Amino acid sequence: MPRDYYEILGVSRSATAEDLKKAFRNLARQYHPDVNKSPDAEEKFKEINEAYQVLTDPDKRAAYDRFGHAGVNMGSGGPGAGFSGFGNFEDLFSDLFNAFAGGGRTSGSNARRGPRQGMDLRYDLHLSFEQAIFGDEIEIDITRREVCETCTGTGAAAGSSPKTCPECKGSGQVRQARQTFLGSIVNVTDCPRCQGRGQVIENPCPTCQGSGRERKQRKLSVNVPPGVDEGLQIRLSGEGEPGERGGPPGNLYVVITVEPHEIFQRDGHDIILDMSINMVQAALGDTLSVPTVDGDEEVQIKPGTQPGTIMKLRGKGVPKLRRDGTTAGRGDQVIRLMVDVPTKLTDRQRELLRELGESFGTEVKPKTGKGLFERVADFFNPD
Repeated sequence: MPRDYYEILGVSRSATAEDLKKAFRNLARQYHPDVNKSPDAEEKFKEINEAYQVLTDPDKRAAYDRFGHAGVNMGSGGPGAGFSGFGNFEDLFSDLFNAFAGGGRTSGSNARRGPRQGMDLRYDLHLSFEQAIFGDEIEIDITRREVCETCTGTGAAAGSSPKTCPECKGSGQVRQARQTFLGSIVNVTDCPRCQGRGQVIENPCPTCQGSGRERKQRKLSVNVPPGVDEGLQIRLSGEGEPGERGGPPGNLYVVITVEPHEIFQRDGHDIILDMSINMVQAALGDTLSVPTVDGDEEVQIKPGTQPGTIMKLRGKGVPKLRRDGTTAGRGDQVIRLMVDVPTKLTDRQRELLRELGESFGTEVKPKTGKGLFERVADFFNPD
């Protein structure tokens, strides 16, 4: 069964003439055989053309809406037999034919032979946790294509030079006329002999084999600003591959990967540290030396500290990186305290804990029901 015309164009049954025109343009750019080289592109475009002609003709659309495909005359003069229902053909297909010609009927050749920017390159840079926090100056090795020093980029061996292509006469393009259901269409493509350059090299350079480029390894210095994070890209302008025909070089994008730290975790601009203390330190308080990315810092544990208590060291986190590469202050180091309940005790420790339990008015029965150790664990870990 033929497909529904509204479904083919991807519009609703209440679509206006402008909606139909817009939908047709989008589909024509996608499926026209001179753009889409898939085997079924021509059939799809015929189907799109047929649907458009029916739905833009008020009488045919009314008959189709009432009777479906049976109400539409598919014979001579019907859909697919010309462009009578298209209105201004030049206006409708101007942007489509611009795509065929590579950007314009008169400017296509100049666009192909004009300056072209070089390719961008990517480099994956692995940083330690500390390097990402404080930044660093890192030297990297990259391999890229550069202008051949032997032929200075011409591609021709010493004593020779490129010649005008005899097939395209230096235009870089060839034109082929072919008959399609749209009529006679001139297809403009790059010259197959010179690949659009307009010149051929009869005696290639032995170093670059006529390409005008050779691969070289270069050392570059990358300034990693403080506070970079996983996935951030640093652009080195002009450090990509060289442009063609006088075009500018491409860029090098350095993509950051940060190695995980043994004890620290990062949460935005904060640094997280999980730290264990014993139940005596939690009950009586203590002064501890805590590691930070800046070195050890002394912190005071308050008496009666509960499991899960959060402490913060202000300004000991990650620098806040602005878009311009400067920093604006730092985050905090967040310390999450965990109370460690011992699982192995000496006889003396057990005796002392029993005395402690009795001082709390707690009957200690370690072999029947919950004993002191379970009660202490419940006390310090209520969850």
